[in-house]
Amino acid sequence: MTELNRTPLYDIYKQSGAKLIDFGGWELPVQFSSIKEEHEAVRTKAGLFDVSHMGEITVIGSDSLAFLQKVMTNDVAALTDGKAQYTAMCYEDGGTVDDLLIYKKQDGDYLLVVNAANIQKDFKWLQQHVSGDVMLRNVSDDIAQLALQGPVAEGVLQKLTTENLGEIKFFRFKDDVELVGVKALVSRTGYTGEDGFEIYCRKEDAQTLWNAILEAGKEEGVLPCGLGARDTLRFEANLPLYGQELSKDITPIEAGIGFAVKTNKEDFIGKEVLKEQKESGAPRKLVGIEMIDKGIPRHGYEVFIGDEKIGEVTTGTQSPTLKKNVGVALLKSEFSGLGTEVGVQIRQKRLKARVVSTPFYKRSK
Repeated sequence: MTELNRTPLYDIYKQSGAKLIDFGGWELPVQFSSIKEEHEAVRTKAGLFDVSHMGEITVIGSDSLAFLQKVMTNDVAALTDGKAQYTAMCYEDGGTVDDLLIYKKQDGDYLLVVNAANIQKDFKWLQQHVSGDVMLRNVSDDIAQLALQGPVAEGVLQKLTTENLGEIKFFRFKDDVELVGVKALVSRTGYTGEDGFEIYCRKEDAQTLWNAILEAGKEEGVLPCGLGARDTLRFEANLPLYGQELSKDITPIEAGIGFAVKTNKEDFIGKEVLKEQKESGAPRKLVGIEMIDKGIPRHGYEVFIGDEKIGEVTTGTQSPTLKKNVGVALLKSEFSGLGTEVGVQIRQKRLKARVVSTPFYKRSK
């Protein structure tokens, strides 16, 4: 049996009695208490996640910008120092290699944050396309990442630093922030639909930070959270998960992240197909569905109109916030109009659902 990867916080999970699962080759907590309780904590207070399984790749050198412009769908030239950007990398046919974040530290110095299951594939893809003065380094094994998410996140984290965290606006970051004597890069991008921070530190410092944040947030009710709540939270906010809403067979346009595809910039891999889809419409579209009949739509369930299969569910659950059975499904575009009634194959039954708007949840600012 292949041994699973573990983050620097593995010992803390074991001691806390968290329920662990295999997630893309990583032994990670699906929950510490319960998914619903952790989900609720993030929506009303804050939750702390270990996301150290995510990958980090540095791109350094005078030709870094030109290289990133070639492999990324977004306009990397729009980044200024201290800003982050959401983007995708695509194959020539428009299928998605990965969706990721780019942090620009300064000219010629970028940090890419990629999905855990794609680290080796992404690094190889980047290496295949590198040219000029560019040095790539996969630093994933050296870096731990924690995410503190929820309405009280700023107040709790502020207790641990003299740095004014209010200055870190959405999709911005500060490097070398000192938190309880630990140096970290602190950003504000979020993957839950709530305000919050991502904290990148040396793996040796992860346990210190984890314990300090939970201690600082005790009064506010901050909870340690697992992958279960991370998934229900990101799903309610309609944030895609690679392997479900995005894949080598699903383009960023089909997945509804066309805002991260800038077809007016110079040539990039996959541009021709993506430009065509943006201008003429993609053959498929990711939409929200809400069950009319009693049943929960799950990943992979087929969707029909009459006897015609028109797509399938990419993610679905009972929304902890809405208390409704909802999902997102990739459907043939002609059946993606709001209010369209569809049938979801749930075991032996075909149950009624309707197309609804997303996101299912939006926080009040």
